[in-house]
Amino acid sequence: MEEKKFDIKLLEEAFEFIKSQNEKVQDKIFYNIRKAQLQNDPKLFKKLNQNIWELRTKYAGLQYRILAFWDKENNEMTLVCGTHGFVKKTDKVSPKEIEKAEKIRINYFDQKKKGK
Repeated sequence: MEEKKFDIKLLEEAFEFIKSQNEKVQDKIFYNIRKAQLQNDPKLFKKLNQNIWELRTKYAGLQYRILAFWDKENNEMTLVCGTHGFVKKTDKVSPKEIEKAEKIRINYFDQKKKGK
């Protein structure tokens, strides 16, 4: 059995986004997340900028995206945190979505420093 390259933590907005999709979409998203944890595949998990990555799922002609960042601050398993999700019709990710993920990332590390 292959070893996971990272653990994933879905932050509230990402979890709510997935929960709001129908069951088949949810299954496909979770399937792709598990697959991305085992193998490096830019079709599933792709770097967008210095801090933000996207978990990609295509289902029934729609593209579902969960933006994420890495938390490598301790020596445990590397954690990938999903910030939020959206459905998109084009290949380009809107700078607004990347900005939003960046704000969530900064807030996450601020809260972590405060011990919350």
